[in-house]
Amino acid sequence: MTDPHTRGAATGAGDRSRPRAVLPALCATQITGWGVVYYAFPVLNPQITADSGWSTGATTAAFSLALVISAIAGIRVGRVIDHRGPRAVMTAGSAAGVASLTLVALAPNLPVFFAGWILAGLSMAATFYQPAFAALTRWWAPDHVRALTIVTLAGGLASTVFAPLTAVLADHLSWRGTYLVLAAILAVVTIPAHALALRAPWPPPEPPAPDGTDAGPGVIARSRPFVLLAVAFTVSSFAMYAVVVTLVPLLLDRGYTTSQAAWALGLGGAGQTAGRTLYAPLARSTGTTVRTTTLIALGALTTAALAVTPGPYGLVIAVSIAAGMIRGNLTLLQATAITDRWGTEHYGRLSGLLGAPSLTASALAPFAAALLAVPLGGYPELFATLAGLALAAALVATATSPPGSFRVPRAPAPYKLRRPAAILDRPGRARRINGGDSTRWRKPG
Repeated sequence: MTDPHTRGAATGAGDRSRPRAVLPALCATQITGWGVVYYAFPVLNPQITADSGWSTGATTAAFSLALVISAIAGIRVGRVIDHRGPRAVMTAGSAAGVASLTLVALAPNLPVFFAGWILAGLSMAATFYQPAFAALTRWWAPDHVRALTIVTLAGGLASTVFAPLTAVLADHLSWRGTYLVLAAILAVVTIPAHALALRAPWPPPEPPAPDGTDAGPGVIARSRPFVLLAVAFTVSSFAMYAVVVTLVPLLLDRGYTTSQAAWALGLGGAGQTAGRTLYAPLARSTGTTVRTTTLIALGALTTAALAVTPGPYGLVIAVSIAAGMIRGNLTLLQATAITDRWGTEHYGRLSGLLGAPSLTASALAPFAAALLAVPLGGYPELFATLAGLALAAALVATATSPPGSFRVPRAPAPYKLRRPAAILDRPGRARRINGGDSTRWRKPG
């Protein structure tokens, strides 16, 4: 009999059980986790500094430290999920998130406040996108792109839901009381969702690819394509997040009002959500390396456009929306980068290794961008520099195909797939024929 909690998904590498509750549960927990642990802080920080007397630099440093801790801890979290599945890790991470916000809310001094955010960083590593992506990639592969898209669309609503809710709570409570209420919401939504919805058996990874990409994770992580991919994503992430945090100052310097600048930033976020709906058809129609290079290059192009577009306001809005759409696609690009190149077997560990430097760069981007703007001569010059960095990342991305990697199309009968590594050019001599995403076919016999 069929398990009533699962439905079959027999595609690709054998039957894979897709628990029905996982996708809606992860949508709910991503909205709540990001909204409470991440997006509430910028809303509450002015009240925190005014009430406590701590400097804005100190409180922001604690929050940034949490992001760095999340990036580093994500490596270990990914390894555990590869072997044991996501249930225990994500449930414990939810409990840690509740404890961390409670500690932040009750912090009598700055060291305890920092301790709370360090614990929050561990919670982020265990509950945010990377562990959710690892779960969906294993349960949904090879059709994981749709599931990843749905969850990131839900995650994109976190600020829409929780930034206003946090502001309303802060109007009636202190920042400490607001964080305690948010911690209770986090406990009620995420702990049972992770504990109950992620109970399904953890399926084995897909069989190794036939092109020699079934090397161990250590070998893959030291390979030239992996290192270059990490470099490309790190530089691109730094540029992308620096643009997000400095867009408002750029527009204010150009004479726009705070409201106009905020709308430009907010509509860019809406473009980010809309852009994610385009990733699945893009993935079906393009090769891995081409897609990676193109999206990062488009990020550079939109950044350059913001640098040289002082107006009119409608054009600025259009460019901001376009930049947001590219950012939305870059999130899914990073989520699928490991699977597209090296399969699902070591997804959690490899995605943690790949994401650690880029997450660290995104955490440091706000400080670095603020420091760079002055010596560079202003925000337009900063944006031009960031566009150059993103373009350099796109050039690096051209060399991120593993040797012998290829996409396997449906074989047109009566053809069959030849061993991709080489063909015999003449007796005793082999000639390689595959490269990038291409595959050659031959008739049987």
